[in-house]
Amino acid sequence: MHSLLLALTGLLNQLFGAPVTALLYKLGIHPAHPSAPIGNALTLQLFVVFVLILFFIVVRATLSVEKPGSGQHLAEIVHSFVDEQAQSVMGQHGYKAHLPFVTTILLFVLLCNILGLLPGIPTPTADPVVPLGIAIVTFFYYNWHGVRAQGPIGYFKHFLGPVIWISPLMFPIEIISNLTRVMSLTVRLYANMFASDLLTLVFFSMIPIGIPVIFLGLHLGVALIQAYVFMLLTMTYLGEATAHEGH
Repeated sequence: MHSLLLALTGLLNQLFGAPVTALLYKLGIHPAHPSAPIGNALTLQLFVVFVLILFFIVVRATLSVEKPGSGQHLAEIVHSFVDEQAQSVMGQHGYKAHLPFVTTILLFVLLCNILGLLPGIPTPTADPVVPLGIAIVTFFYYNWHGVRAQGPIGYFKHFLGPVIWISPLMFPIEIISNLTRVMSLTVRLYANMFASDLLTLVFFSMIPIGIPVIFLGLHLGVALIQAYVFMLLTMTYLGEATAHEGH
């Protein structure tokens, strides 16, 4: 599996390495390996994206009311679960518009997390750049929809606090709190997956038979929990950003 990953990463660098490096230089970013700017983590993320797109194409092409297939059953279970969680966290008002995004977050983070169960494959989310990228996308998404839902002025008031006379104190606190959500989302996911990877690796090197299976099960549990927590926090931030007074 590891050799296949290296081969795929090498192929991507061969095809797209030069334009990616040129783009990074234009953005003021100097890659550590200009000849091979695409790492294994990006290759694995692209693989996850490909798997998700393929899955939903197949499900969409085989939709059936009378004889739903296993893929459709799985998609319906995921949809029902996310819908229930979103309704509970975000309330009845307008939550359905965000179901595609939060479902994608859940599935993308989950698949990235469980890739580490495959032999020789590093967990993409144990690389801090990957959780950071997901956190940044989430940050811009909920803030953008907060502005859309409340308007620029209404969303600005969101950071002033409930009492106008303490707004000079509350505003910088709320802004800092909002910005640190990127770090919070990143560190929580990265630290847990890195620790899980490290623990599994240590026990595989010490006791290669039997005992490591327990830690693979632990890794799966951590993968599920962290994907769920990331989705839940995304819903919470969206609910706070898009909520109108009185809802």
